Amino acid sequence: MAKTAKNEDIVVSALRARTNFGKLLQRVENEHRSLVIEKRGVPRAILLSIRDYVRLAAPEPEVLTIIGEDSKAKGTDTLSSHQIDNIVRAARQNKIKRR
Repeated sequence: MAKTAKNEDIVVSALRARTNFGKLLQRVENEHRSLVIEKRGVPRAILLSIRDYVRLAAPEPEVLTIIGEDSKAKGTDTLSSHQIDNIVRAARQNKIKRR
């Protein structure tokens, strides 16, 4: 297996990929890397984690990226769904009182 720097592709032969598939699959997922599978020195396929595949197939709309960054900046990205429900409920009650 070729040595790679962090966040670079892992390159393996088809035979090695077949015999070590479980370990390689785990490594792709844990290290957020792709796996290039070669046959006779020619790249033939790539193995990606499902998360990486979804990012490539359906990139996040820019507005969601902006909202996510804003949420992290405000510290609201760690709120639980219960906490969010309470905030929404309180905001709705305040809106009703102002009418």
